[in-house]
Amino acid sequence: MSTNLLGFLYITQLAVTQMLKQGSGAVVSITAALADQPIAGVNAAVPMITKGGLNAAIKSLAIEYAKDGIRFNAVAPGIVDTPMHQDDPKDFLRTLQPMGKFAHVNDVTDAVLYLAHAGQVSGEVLHVDGGSHAGRW
Repeated sequence: MSTNLLGFLYITQLAVTQMLKQGSGAVVSITAALADQPIAGVNAAVPMITKGGLNAAIKSLAIEYAKDGIRFNAVAPGIVDTPMHQDDPKDFLRTLQPMGKFAHVNDVTDAVLYLAHAGQVSGEVLHVDGGSHAGRW
């Protein structure tokens, strides 16, 4: 809770204060694809409470601050090839998305950079998950 929601809220409040002075800005947060599309066998209900809340906050803030020139978006990764998964069975992890392969860190950073610069995109949760958010496969 503290990291996923309160961390977002406190940092965003500080950022928005500065962005209001500037008359523009962009907030891009990291959430999780599992918040929109659970996967059987992946027990993540508790952390998805906070990630789902983050998704809702992004959309609400996008509307609240649109007239102030401040955009809010999020990137929702699926399985990303990081050290966090070094001991996990790779064959199983590949089954957690329809494309059958991992996202790489640069896939996520590319999505963040896109949202940071896409001047007409706000309130978006961009999934970087090989299509798993689209439904059952």
